[in-house]
Amino acid sequence: MSILRSLLASVRAGAVEIIDLTAPLSDRTPILQLPEPFGNASPFRLEEISRYDDRGPAWYWNDIHTSEHTGTHFDAPVHWVTAREGQDVSQVPLRSLIAPAVVLDYSAEAAEDPDFLLQIEHVREWERVNGALPEGGWLLYRTGWDARSDDAADFLNQGHSPGISVECARWLAEERPIMGVGVETVGTDAGAAHSFDPAFPCHSFLLGAGKYGLTQLRNLAQLPPTGAVVLAPPLPIVGGSGSPVRVLALVER
Repeated sequence: MSILRSLLASVRAGAVEIIDLTAPLSDRTPILQLPEPFGNASPFRLEEISRYDDRGPAWYWNDIHTSEHTGTHFDAPVHWVTAREGQDVSQVPLRSLIAPAVVLDYSAEAAEDPDFLLQIEHVREWERVNGALPEGGWLLYRTGWDARSDDAADFLNQGHSPGISVECARWLAEERPIMGVGVETVGTDAGAAHSFDPAFPCHSFLLGAGKYGLTQLRNLAQLPPTGAVVLAPPLPIVGGSGSPVRVLALVER
């Protein structure tokens, strides 16, 4: 049996489970709120074109209005000034859209401290137990924050949400072979990262190194620490800094 036929057979038989890591996209989806004078992303909105009526008797369809960075989305390098000449979202190589993933679970720590920051020693300890971070793969950072995502105020939490320390973000960008970082929060950086030096270090260092970000993920609790494969194809928006994305994980059972 060919490799692809074997994969399909495994999915149908339940030996490979497909887990949706994507938050539903609607006008209730939480979005990042920046203070004045900075511009803000638009919330998601459907605008009806026709619905089996005189505008179109046999069909229903909508225009969609949203930001590239609303809901579960993909950050391309050009999103940040440190990679202003880097890849836009249409230029991300196809081989990067299917990649191994590992999960670092610090949900207990984030439950105790909403400003919890992942440190280098946390990652080193995870590696001691589970092995090296995957080359060309995703580091998925579980904090349990997806449990808040149905309530925008609770999700944004007045700027108090977990993230990654400045030192750890730089280290992951420069010293580890991962392709990018995925998180459950509204962005890859901590809620307080505007006050860090540099500000927003995940964006600054990881995107600056040509790596990627995935945000507002769900269901990371259903993934094993190692062994999952993630499919994360963004829309190929020419010149785009990011895109909403349907993130799926394949897990052997």
